[in-house]
Amino acid sequence: MKILVCISKAPDTTTKISFVDNDTKFNEDKVQWIVNIYDEWFALVRALELTEKQGGTVTIINVGPADNDQIIRKALAIGANDAVRIDGNTNESYYVAAQIAEYAKTQGYDFIMTGKETIDYNGAEVGGMIAGLMNIPYVSHAGSLDVEGGKATMKHVIEGGYETVEVTGPFVVSCQKGMAEARIPNMRGIMAARTKPLAVVKPVDAPQLTAVKVFGLPPAKAACKMVSPDNVEELANLLHTEAKVI
Repeated sequence: MKILVCISKAPDTTTKISFVDNDTKFNEDKVQWIVNIYDEWFALVRALELTEKQGGTVTIINVGPADNDQIIRKALAIGANDAVRIDGNTNESYYVAAQIAEYAKTQGYDFIMTGKETIDYNGAEVGGMIAGLMNIPYVSHAGSLDVEGGKATMKHVIEGGYETVEVTGPFVVSCQKGMAEARIPNMRGIMAARTKPLAVVKPVDAPQLTAVKVFGLPPAKAACKMVSPDNVEELANLLHTEAKVI
């Protein structure tokens, strides 16, 4: 079994968000970067579980500059066999998908896994674009993945429940909660990651179809207004006139 797992770099969830260049660029100063949670906890770990049980290899792929090597090494420490970094420098979804699709076309992967979305942009676009560019099936927001006899069975999240999907490879699947349990790299994995292969590949020509016009922060939360439990009329009035929930 030969699996390709797409990973992206994302700011730690405790990062204080701000913007520069007239609010057109994320301020990366003093940001702690991590592997995108959905890519690491669910896609990568499930890929490792499958190859540990059935044999095979897991390759991780990332599109980004040399600064991304630190998060790639972390993913290698969790257990991936090798890594590829396509030396582009943009988060634009189509460009990223085009780079990954072009590389994967010639590598003979049984299937490609991504997280359901990134925790910074929340676009949930790249997986579907990769599948479209490669003309292969795509299953989104899968909560489970089992492979047997060349056939993959997934539980696909739908409104109010799940549907079971069966597909033969190659295919692309985006993974969400339920797919696997997070792993913490141990010292042996961290040491081994230093010498695992990390190939750097030149990007192909591909358009960037979207651009950021402006970033903005949500409005600050208003101060909490306390109401005496004995004053039901005031509470009802505030819920109606200010909160507008009744």
